[in-house]
Amino acid sequence: MNSEHASEEDGHESAQIYEALGLIESRRRAEKPPRALSLIVLYLQRSIRKNEKFIQTSSRRRRSAAIVTDFHSSAAPSVTVEQYMERIFKYANCSPSCYVVAFLYMDRYLKQVGVRLTSLNVHRLLITAVMLAAKFMDDMCYDNAYYAMIGGLSIAEMNALEMKLLSDLDFRLHVTVETFRRCCFMLDEEAPLTGKYGVKESRVATCRAF
Repeated sequence: MNSEHASEEDGHESAQIYEALGLIESRRRAEKPPRALSLIVLYLQRSIRKNEKFIQTSSRRRRSAAIVTDFHSSAAPSVTVEQYMERIFKYANCSPSCYVVAFLYMDRYLKQVGVRLTSLNVHRLLITAVMLAAKFMDDMCYDNAYYAMIGGLSIAEMNALEMKLLSDLDFRLHVTVETFRRCCFMLDEEAPLTGKYGVKESRVATCRAF
């Protein structure tokens, strides 16, 4: 198989997974969240359960030494991750790809800072990552005041969280096509039922900081 043929097959396979995840944009805004959002939520929920179980079983000394970031709240919000994501989708009006890019920003941040995703930090991190992704990816997007309203934050908090995330990402918001593609395959593979486009582990070795 020559490289040109392999490239064509990869392109076809990528188009299939993007369509399956609801990432192919149309002129009409989707009324229901794309499949990618539900898979991202499932991944975040699974990671939170795993991380909080680890924290609970850790020694008191290790728990007291856990990193607390600007994204941590003093108590877990009553709104679930799923409800929060649905609210963001309803009001943000950003392109579907923004949610995958935001997911990758969250992964980068967690790796960079060395913190675990929990119910205390997921909401603020999620709304900030989506806002940054929309600003970077979309031609038109809402301002910080609007995202603060969506996320239930003050404008000052939203501004501070934006700068914190940008700083911890070293202001590097670009996501390569290959990284985006691998993340999409990983999300599909992580679905509760075997993904329609399941691929080998070597092709989805990304987003493992969660």
